[in-house]
Amino acid sequence: MKPAPTCASDHERWLAVQARDTEAVGHFVYAVRTTGVYCRPGCSSRLAKRENVEFFADAASAEAAGYRACKRCMNAMADPNGRRTELVTRACRLIEASETPPSLDQLGTALAVSPFHLHRLFKAETGLTPKAYASAFRARRLRQRLDAEGSTVTEAIYDAGYNSNSRFYENADQRLGMRPRQYRAGGEGATIRFAIGQCSLGAILVAQSERGICAILLGDDPEQLLQDLQDQFAKARLIGADTGFERLVAEVVGFVEAPALGLDLPLDVQGTAFQERVWQALREVPAGSRVSYTEIAERIGAPKAVRAVAQACAANHIAVAIPCHRVVRRDGDISGYRWGVERKRQLLERETALT
Repeated sequence: MKPAPTCASDHERWLAVQARDTEAVGHFVYAVRTTGVYCRPGCSSRLAKRENVEFFADAASAEAAGYRACKRCMNAMADPNGRRTELVTRACRLIEASETPPSLDQLGTALAVSPFHLHRLFKAETGLTPKAYASAFRARRLRQRLDAEGSTVTEAIYDAGYNSNSRFYENADQRLGMRPRQYRAGGEGATIRFAIGQCSLGAILVAQSERGICAILLGDDPEQLLQDLQDQFAKARLIGADTGFERLVAEVVGFVEAPALGLDLPLDVQGTAFQERVWQALREVPAGSRVSYTEIAERIGAPKAVRAVAQACAANHIAVAIPCHRVVRRDGDISGYRWGVERKRQLLERETALT
């Protein structure tokens, strides 16, 4: 066994586990008492609590003590695809642990790979560049800081990794959908107009913020749709819209009943960077067409992210305008729709009649 100066003590081994240091592979394995599983250093599984971890010289020793091998990291060591995933996972952890977003060169140096190679692998595995991932993570961390008690908006901006107020405010509206203080207050002060109508698919609710359509909801119970809107925008000011707004609802209903009319609405689309890529790809699928989750994943440059594409479709709260109903399984099976499979079937049948 090669010398392991950084893994001579349990403390140093724990540091290697925390850093997910693959250079320590072959020096020891660590086992988690609460799961009965042992892992190699560098495993991408959720980090266990230190008090639940013990160390062994090798896998045989861990198995002799009654532990079983972790399938995730053992497969990663044997499978080239797994090793690529492991590398990207480590890159994500480095981005998340950095006070400010690391450059591609810095990530490459830390992971001992070329920046070009890392960029290509990262994009293939996640559908995002390292820079876009860092931006999305930083925005999520900002939301968490704004939700936390006891810190000012300025402190939250700096804690999230923005090195200046002006840098953050350049894209605050896109990332939060409203001013930071307004977001922190749960949307308080935001005005959302809405109206509820009926169509052949049941009740339909259309809501619009200052930026555009923020919700199109389908269901059986109008009151439940209103409750869903209230849950989604808990502290916003909701206003039952006037006759003029109801014409917009009529436009949406008209599209549901006759897709040939088309639908071109300004949308207030707010999601993660990955979700936004999926939703944009969905808007480019023409009426009467069907695509698989795999095809959407390929179109956004993330062929392995099929499950994540399905999750982004499920997270879409703007029915028909972002046409997630046009996505089916690879075998053509119509399944999985936030507003019910039967509604999805009816929408597709009407659009098919156009072709």
